[in-house]
Amino acid sequence: MITPRIFFLSQEVSHILGALEGARLNIAPIKLRKENNIKTIQASLSIEGNTLSLEQVSHILEGKPVVGPKKDIIEVQNAIETYACFDEFNPLSVRDFLHAHKLLMKGLIEEAGQWRSKGVGIFKGGQVKHMPPPAKRVPDLMEDLFGFLKNDQETPWLLKACIFHYELEFIHPFSDGNGRMGRLWQQLLLAKENLVFKYVTVEELIKARQREYYSVLAECDQEGASTKFIEFSLKLVLEALQQYRNITSPTVNDSRSRLEYAKDKLSDAWFLRKDYMDIFKDVSTSTASRDLLLGVEENILKKRGTKNQTSYYYL
Repeated sequence: MITPRIFFLSQEVSHILGALEGARLNIAPIKLRKENNIKTIQASLSIEGNTLSLEQVSHILEGKPVVGPKKDIIEVQNAIETYACFDEFNPLSVRDFLHAHKLLMKGLIEEAGQWRSKGVGIFKGGQVKHMPPPAKRVPDLMEDLFGFLKNDQETPWLLKACIFHYELEFIHPFSDGNGRMGRLWQQLLLAKENLVFKYVTVEELIKARQREYYSVLAECDQEGASTKFIEFSLKLVLEALQQYRNITSPTVNDSRSRLEYAKDKLSDAWFLRKDYMDIFKDVSTSTASRDLLLGVEENILKKRGTKNQTSYYYL
């Protein structure tokens, strides 16, 4: 069910994505992707109890020796290998999904890359919090879930990514590794919405809100609907994009792109030319004035005042 909250968050995400596409960013994606992969791997595994730090994960990536629990080191090595294949995975392929699980869980469980063969239960504090479907139903349920991804032409990838993540956790198709697979596949599906999600991820935010993450999953199980999890996921996606926007600066090279980018930051109040120039630090005073004049002439902006006291407002 598409609630007003889901609609609002989706619109906000789309707005930021539009602003980002209107700008070239001065952080090289390759460098950012590497840094975020380290953070993503450490955060996603930490949620599952892995004890290795960001520095240790970075050292493993660089081939340096690390002292730590053997299982934790294997988990990181597997995750590094898996995320290195990110661009090769087809997020609509069951075969690729199973292959990714095999890479993530090799040397950790016997059924790596295979659907679970037994029933499982999710326990918290000695109480059963979730009883996934019987093992014999898993193959058909997963085929149906991937069928939804491939055949539904109306639901945007942004929402499909969130829905898939929840449904995967509900089905619990593997004996272990479901959480990390859900987070990996959500990122892959988000990348179909926009390629910026190759290096903008939500794992660190999930880690910081781990209790809420599991609480929302439990509420959705009780209600038999994924609505609250979709809202929760969209909120994190929006926050991740806002953080990304805040650590980058635009180097756009035309007036309209600059005006579109600045709208996301200045649209709530009247602003001065110096506020505009604070966003585009490499733009001269005369260029900024031309941009703002163009905005007024094309009814993008309205203005008041004169000379240095002229202020502008986005229409």
